[in-house]
Amino acid sequence: MAGGTGDRPKLVVIGGGIAGSYIAKTLQFHANLTLIDPKEYLEIPWASLRGMVEPSFAERSLIQHKDYLIASRLIASNAVDIRDSEVLTAEGRLVPYDYLVIATGHGDQLPKARAERLKQYQAENEKIKAAQSILIVGGGPTGVELAGEIAVDFPEKKITLVHNGYRLLEFLGPKASKKALDWLISKHVEVKLEQTVNLEDVAEGNKVYKTSSGEIIKADCHFLCTGKPLGSSWLKNTILRDSLDDAGSLVVDEYMRVKGRKNIFAIGDITNIKEMKQGHLAKKQASTAAKNLKLLMSGGNESKMLAYKMSSTTKAIVSLGRHDAVAQFHLTTMIGLIPGLIKSKDLFVGKTRKELDIDSFVRH
Repeated sequence: MAGGTGDRPKLVVIGGGIAGSYIAKTLQFHANLTLIDPKEYLEIPWASLRGMVEPSFAERSLIQHKDYLIASRLIASNAVDIRDSEVLTAEGRLVPYDYLVIATGHGDQLPKARAERLKQYQAENEKIKAAQSILIVGGGPTGVELAGEIAVDFPEKKITLVHNGYRLLEFLGPKASKKALDWLISKHVEVKLEQTVNLEDVAEGNKVYKTSSGEIIKADCHFLCTGKPLGSSWLKNTILRDSLDDAGSLVVDEYMRVKGRKNIFAIGDITNIKEMKQGHLAKKQASTAAKNLKLLMSGGNESKMLAYKMSSTTKAIVSLGRHDAVAQFHLTTMIGLIPGLIKSKDLFVGKTRKELDIDSFVRH
């Protein structure tokens, strides 16, 4: 399939998260590339919580797409339909493609402009600073990391974390969960397990929350840190409606192609690949898909495509404030400064910026 400037094939990438940004960066000189994303910037997701306690940190973790996409086109819009050779945007724009990559990840309503997102970080920081007591709902990685960030930077705050599971960080093993719990307790975070909070029953300005077991929690503000839905609901009315599984994930083959499609790929959290939804694995999927797209776009033989190798181990690092972290590796689980040195100081922001060839300063 060919077309576009200089007979280069037309490649459209939908979604400007980690997976979409990395594949767009990799392939921008190999195709007539268009990135469709409702935001004008990439937000490094695992660094977002640090921006809530230190808004200036977000200056480096929010990266304008134009700062790494120097040979492609950005359309700051939502995609609303996929046809056999075109993508339709919310504004009614038809974008033709020879090859398509879907990387819409999880649904997250963020402002279009980077400056507006920075204002949100500032507002969240002011909300934290003004509160004496804070309720965090959700004990997965987001809730645990937010509790750690606030507990370290604002040790005078009373923090309560409510989680509906019987242990924190259920995607990791029991040892990591216990170490994280003990660390939070050592920082005077009150953790309530196997309980929920119905936030819909809480009137605006009300500082009293009731758990499912009838406990009363008084807090000046709250943060909801439960899972976000997949960004796939819009696909139900497209040509890919039959490629979604019951969970809303796109079913892909071993080459990262959407099952039954020769020229449509999917990468990142949107796929049905049975491994943890983590940034380094999204990059790995993007790398495999990029190699296969390079092959196909240059007229190579399909039989030489690269199969994606799933991660065989559950490896993860959950930061606990600026210095500590809990880490689960293949043969060991540890907590403290050593895993903290790996992730917690910079949260891989410098590494990500380097991989995207971003200058040491942010252009506005």
